[in-house]
Amino acid sequence: MSQDTLQSVADGTSVFLGMPAVIASEPMVRLMAAVERVARSSATVLITGESGTGKELVARAVHHYSLRSQKPWVDLSCAALPEHLLESELFGYDKGAFSGADSMKPGLFEMAHQGTIFLDEIGELDLKMQVKLLRVLDGVAYYRLGGVKKISVDVRVVAATNRPLEEAVAEGRFRSDLYHRLSQITLQVPPLRARIEDVLPLAVYFLAQNDSRMRFSESAAKLLLAYAWPGNIRELRNVVTKAAVMARSLEIRPDDLASLHSSTPPDIWQRSRSPGTATNLGLVERRTILEALSATGGHQQKAAERLGISRRTLSRKLKLYESARLEAAS
Repeated sequence: MSQDTLQSVADGTSVFLGMPAVIASEPMVRLMAAVERVARSSATVLITGESGTGKELVARAVHHYSLRSQKPWVDLSCAALPEHLLESELFGYDKGAFSGADSMKPGLFEMAHQGTIFLDEIGELDLKMQVKLLRVLDGVAYYRLGGVKKISVDVRVVAATNRPLEEAVAEGRFRSDLYHRLSQITLQVPPLRARIEDVLPLAVYFLAQNDSRMRFSESAAKLLLAYAWPGNIRELRNVVTKAAVMARSLEIRPDDLASLHSSTPPDIWQRSRSPGTATNLGLVERRTILEALSATGGHQQKAAERLGISRRTLSRKLKLYESARLEAAS
């Protein structure tokens, strides 16, 4: 891979409500195409995926492409506030509702009227708040805390979670009616290990944010591609930022990525330090697919969803692996 290629992989960056989107992989291209289609409906959207995969970016893209794009965008992490503050934040309060309420404060639903509200970490809501949210989603007018006048809003709700809400429903921690109301459309963001083609474009983008003169050596790029990135994009950004700060030259080398050393197979680490030796990305892909199958008990549909690919693609790759194994054994 040439230095020109390494320095141009982040071209074509899009921006959704001020958040840059660096997309190069087939799974993410397909996902964003689905986002454009979904955005023009009025359906509620549930975005699922591991922590750090870019669920907020997808939510912002939904608003960006929607017919409400010129109306307000409001976002809130449901895990960021305790229950009593969360209620007043979402629904507002009237003057005198409680000690310190010296004036009326509109809630986020009012602020998002005719626009979109994004509720991140929706799985953290307690059952009491789930009931109130469900009523709003069903179009029922509500009172501000301490209020005497009902409020009606027209808001599109987009929610996100890194937890399997189906399990929470089965365990009685999340209302099934709210789950079905939120998941009229479900968008799953694949983990970074399932979209290896995004690793270098993202890494180059993050590096340029620190110093536009810096670049990755080919061996460092191979190491980035070989790592599984359990912390997804958030981990990649942190690793690149640390390397940019600590590097002794404008070229990032494998030694500058030492934080990956303990989590990278020794043979891959050693090969990355040898200029001119290509990392076998096919082996990385095969290992990722087999790990997904193992994690889902061999269930191909669940493994494909976990990887962010179609079951047909997964089946085709498994047949290729089996053919290669039989050929090697003959």
